Amino acid sequence: MSDTQPPEQSAPPAPARRSRRLAFAEQELRLISSLVLLIGLGLFLALPFVLSIGSVVFLPVVTALVLTVILSPLADKLNGWGLPNALASLTALLFFFAILLLALALILQPAVALFDDVPAMAQGVMARFGELRERFAWVAALNEQLGALMNTDGTREVVLAAPSLLEQVAFATPSLIIETILTLLMAYFMIEARVRLRQRLLFGRASFGTSIKAARVIREVQDRVAAYILTVGWINAMVGLVVALGAWALGVDAPIMWGGLAALLNFLPYVGPIVMVGLLSLFGIGTTETIVLGLVPAAAYLALHTVEANFITPSILGARFTMNPVLILIALSYFTWIWGVFGALLSVPILLMLTALFDHIGRPNLVGFIFGEPLFATSLLDEADKADAPAP
Repeated sequence: MSDTQPPEQSAPPAPARRSRRLAFAEQELRLISSLVLLIGLGLFLALPFVLSIGSVVFLPVVTALVLTVILSPLADKLNGWGLPNALASLTALLFFFAILLLALALILQPAVALFDDVPAMAQGVMARFGELRERFAWVAALNEQLGALMNTDGTREVVLAAPSLLEQVAFATPSLIIETILTLLMAYFMIEARVRLRQRLLFGRASFGTSIKAARVIREVQDRVAAYILTVGWINAMVGLVVALGAWALGVDAPIMWGGLAALLNFLPYVGPIVMVGLLSLFGIGTTETIVLGLVPAAAYLALHTVEANFITPSILGARFTMNPVLILIALSYFTWIWGVFGALLSVPILLMLTALFDHIGRPNLVGFIFGEPLFATSLLDEADKADAPAP
C-alpha cells in the first residue's frame, strides 16, 4: 500500500503578487493623499485667522521675504561689481526705498494741493447726480408708493458712532512706523545672509541630487518673481507716463498724481484698474458741467488699459508669467482679507513664489483626484513600475 503524497501547493505567480502589492500601495497612497489634502484644506481655512491676528509679527516677515526675493538679484549684481556683501545689500534696499518714497511724493504732494478742492468737487458730483435724479423722478415716486404700501414709515434708523479719519490715522501711525522699521531691518539681514543661506541649502543636503534640486528651486523662485516685478514695474511706469500726458492734454488737474496712481494701482490685477476708473469718473463728474464730459478721462484710461492688458503686457511677459485669472482673484481676495491693502500688494508675488515652488515639487491634481487619479502627476506607483521593469 503506497503512501500518497499530498499535492504541493504551488506559490502564486509573480504577476499576481505584483498586482496585489501594487493595489495595496495604491490604496495606501490614496489614503495618505487624502490626509494631506484634508490637512492642506484645514491650513488654508485656518491660516487667515492666525495671520490676521498676528499681523504685527507675520506681515513684516512676509514682506521682508518678498523684498529679499526681489532685491537679491540687484544685490548679487552689485556684489559682482566689487561692493562688499553688506554694502551691496544696503544699497539695494535703499534703492528700493528711494523709489517708493519718490512714487509716494509724486502722488501725495499733488493730492494735498487738491485736498482743498474736495468740497467743491463733492458739490459738483451731487449737482450732476441731482440733475440725473430729476430726469428719473418717476423712479423715486414709484419707490415712495411701494414704501407706503409696505408700511415702512415706522422703521428706526440706528447710527453707530465711528472714529474720525484723523483719529484712525493717529492710532495707526505709530504701529505703521514700527512695522516699517522692522520690515526694513529684516529685509536687510535676509538679503545680507542670502549667500550663507544658499551655501547651507546646497551643501547641507545628504545627496548631490537634492542639492541640485534645491539650487534650481531657489534660482527659479528668485528669477521668476524678480523678473516679473521688474517687467511689470517698467510697464506700469510707461502706463503712468501715458496717463500723466493724457491728463495734461485733457486739462485735468495734477496730471503727475494721476499718472502715479495709475502706475501703482496697475500692480493690482483687475482690482486696481477698476478703482482707477472709479476715481477718474468721480473726479471728472465733479469738475465738469455734464456727466458725459466727466466720463471722458475714465473712458480714455479704460481704452488704454484694455490695450495694455490684452496686447502689450501678454506679448512682453510671455507664457512663462501667465497665471490663471481665477488663481489671481483668489489670491487677491485671500490676502486682502488677511492684511488689507498690503496683502493685496503682496498677493501676486506670493502667488508667483508658490507657483514656481509647485512647478518643482509637483502641482496637485485636485480635480483628477476626485475621480480616482493620483494627487500628483508623478506618483509612487509610477516609480514602482519603473523599478520593477526589466532592465533592457
